[in-house]
Amino acid sequence: MPAGPIVVVMGVAGCGKSTVGSLLADRLPAPYAEADSFHPPANVAKMAAGQPLDDTDRAPWLRAIAAWVRSQDGTGTAGVVSCSALKHRYREVLRAASPRVWFLHLAADRELITRRVAGRPGHFMPASLVDSQFGDLEPLRPDEAGLTVDAGTPAGEIARLVVARFSADPADR
Repeated sequence: MPAGPIVVVMGVAGCGKSTVGSLLADRLPAPYAEADSFHPPANVAKMAAGQPLDDTDRAPWLRAIAAWVRSQDGTGTAGVVSCSALKHRYREVLRAASPRVWFLHLAADRELITRRVAGRPGHFMPASLVDSQFGDLEPLRPDEAGLTVDAGTPAGEIARLVVARFSADPADR
């Protein structure tokens, strides 16, 4: 999909970023990058110990994801990356990497997210950090390119909706 979108699937931990991102990448088709793989080991250890990341911890992680976005932009191809992108200034880092960045915010309430995070065996992010995720979350602003959808919607339906949106008139995005 030359010059296609670079979709950042965003939201708090447990909202379904990896599931939706992978499906969306298959359907566009586009390369997919999992944001968790960009975390330095110190970040993973900190979260596994139940300590939330701060802006300093997230900075190298965001730069690495932005570099991936820039590489997709440089080749003119579409791409999908999962990234919590909780704060507006984090999204600005990603937008600066490519004018083709478009955000898909998977929004959900604390109850659903807590249940999902608690039910993920073997993941480094404990349910005790859910509140810190919601504390940092700044929803998409009206001037940010993207869409907010209910994370409780089946992943296949979310992917279908986004693919349809990019198949439609570009002015409707």
